[in-house]
Amino acid sequence: MVPITLLSRIAATTMVVCLLATAPVSAQGGRVVVSVASSVADAVEEIAALYRAATGKPVLVNAGGSNTLARQIVEGAPASIFLSADDAQMQAVEKAGRIVPGTRSTLLTNELAVIAPAGSTAITLTQVREGRISRLAVGDPAGVPAGVYARTWLEHEGAWGRLQSKVVPFPTVRAVLGAVEAGRVDAGVVYATDAIGARVRVAARVSAQETPYLRITYPVALIAGGNADAARPFFEFLKGAQARAVFDRRGFGKP
Repeated sequence: MVPITLLSRIAATTMVVCLLATAPVSAQGGRVVVSVASSVADAVEEIAALYRAATGKPVLVNAGGSNTLARQIVEGAPASIFLSADDAQMQAVEKAGRIVPGTRSTLLTNELAVIAPAGSTAITLTQVREGRISRLAVGDPAGVPAGVYARTWLEHEGAWGRLQSKVVPFPTVRAVLGAVEAGRVDAGVVYATDAIGARVRVAARVSAQETPYLRITYPVALIAGGNADAARPFFEFLKGAQARAVFDRRGFGKP
């Protein structure tokens, strides 16, 4: 069994950066750098490939926890477009004056899912709510949107107090998924889209209809100083029919 402290150290170094070109990540010289929440990175990579095939123009995809990406952008890191997994992180970027006025909009919606290792049959939603598990993986509730959403839901269910000492925080929701797939934790809370096709068992899906207080949205905006003119065609492509087909197939909802 891997100690929780080791899991935390592993998690602290987990940052997925996916590049669709071999050049360094830079928003200079007309390069388009898209900073995206890790939960939507695979979809954006697929869309970027479609865009490159249609236009011949590469797009670099920089994926990570929305809170980490927002902090990087606020501090001046190169980025042309920001696709966040929650409004709070986008708000921080907008407050810092890094968003091109009038470009912020909601692109996608999502739901939460409680997952367990594929070979597990014992873990149920009731057990999770009652705290009858040893370790629960979530995105860091201090800032990772998936973790913030998970805590909000569990608090509303009256379960957070029983589970707080058993929570193993991770820097991205994809790291949570990996821990559950590897069987290093009893269960995890991820986005429903992350569970699609993953080697896990879905114990429960937290329906948006049943949790109207939990509004999971993905805002997108152009970043000021990040070659907005060069990025605008891909920004509009993200909102178009081809991109929407990719998002639909991967389980993301419409605003």
